[in-house]
Amino acid sequence: MRITYLHQYFQTRGMVGVAGNRSYEFARLLVRAGHTVHVVTSCQDFRESAFRAWTTLEDGIHVHWLGIPYSNKMPFRRRLAAFAQFAWRASEAAAAIESDVVFATSGPLSIAIPGAYASWRRSAPLVFEVRDLWPEGAIQLGVLRNPISKAAARWLERFAYERSRRIVALSPGMREGIMKCGVPGEKITVIPNAADLDLFHPGVDGAGIRRAYALDGRFSIAYFGTMGLANGLDFVLDGAREVAKRGLSDVVFILHGDGMERPKLKARVRAEGLNNVVFSNPVPDKNHVAELAAAVDVCMTIYKNVPVLRTCSPNKLFDALAAGKPILTNMPGWLGDELAVKARTGVLVSPDDPSDFADKVEWMRAHPDELAVFSRNARALAESRFARETLCRELERVLTAAVRREPFQATPERTVEGRPLT
Repeated sequence: MRITYLHQYFQTRGMVGVAGNRSYEFARLLVRAGHTVHVVTSCQDFRESAFRAWTTLEDGIHVHWLGIPYSNKMPFRRRLAAFAQFAWRASEAAAAIESDVVFATSGPLSIAIPGAYASWRRSAPLVFEVRDLWPEGAIQLGVLRNPISKAAARWLERFAYERSRRIVALSPGMREGIMKCGVPGEKITVIPNAADLDLFHPGVDGAGIRRAYALDGRFSIAYFGTMGLANGLDFVLDGAREVAKRGLSDVVFILHGDGMERPKLKARVRAEGLNNVVFSNPVPDKNHVAELAAAVDVCMTIYKNVPVLRTCSPNKLFDALAAGKPILTNMPGWLGDELAVKARTGVLVSPDDPSDFADKVEWMRAHPDELAVFSRNARALAESRFARETLCRELERVLTAAVRREPFQATPERTVEGRPLT
């Protein structure tokens, strides 16, 4: 197949810090399977001209870079302007590429515009991937408040779903959210984020990180990922304060990553004298993240207590599973109840309850044998349900079905290695 892959935030392996590289890895594997893949993306580099465009070959992937600066630290209106500019220029770029199928992955939701335009110009079906439920997420977080903007975003959401031949959702909760918009369930396939089984694994040497942060003899808990509004990391600081009150002086929390909330979080740590919280340097190297995961005792997946965020499919959780690390999460539902508690890979903390957070930390610290079981289960779960090659084959099947215009089939949820995706 000739695949046009639209993703505004595409990153190659060398560019990746704590952010995910799902698009790069899937594109690379699709090329290996014999397909031709053209990616249309933005450079996100403030030093580049907003009118520059160039093409490179990355592991067999034809990457079309559009020089449109973007950062999560931008004010909301500037980000909207970057989304609009990319939608316009990506429409022209994607429409110029011969393709059998157009695959557009959000966010932002505006990626549906160049996806639909290229699909129309090339008479190729559109497959739309939903990484987050937007605009619902922006509405619940209070970022999108204007009634006219809400209506426009809702219209764009329906437009994306209606124009798509197939839809990929990253979690069961996202699938349910899409179905609430009137989309038949048979049109939607759940393909969660994959575990990086090669980079993250129990054999990674984290000794250097342990020395750098003096972790030997201490119970260490790490968060790695974006520090934005949706991540709700103030809750970690609330929990750290409660842990300190209980006199658990050997417990340390490490926060690794960058985002618009990082300065505020650091200021709060200084103001409250939270000596058990450490901010690591946001090194733009995922090997560093793998070493950090190897160095600590527990990995956290934390979000703001907003219902829509319980549908997330976070890279950080799957990478922690691949590293064979126990999980601590505050997200009920798929992440907490199924992947942590039911699969016995970790614990679920009650959202917005620092006392329960401290209780769970204290319990994990006092039960190393249970943590060893969680660790083994975590790696086994990553291998059996979230191997990247297996999930990419599922994506290939979806793209092929769209090209062949195969009718929807009301079949049970597909399985990965004998276990249900949901």
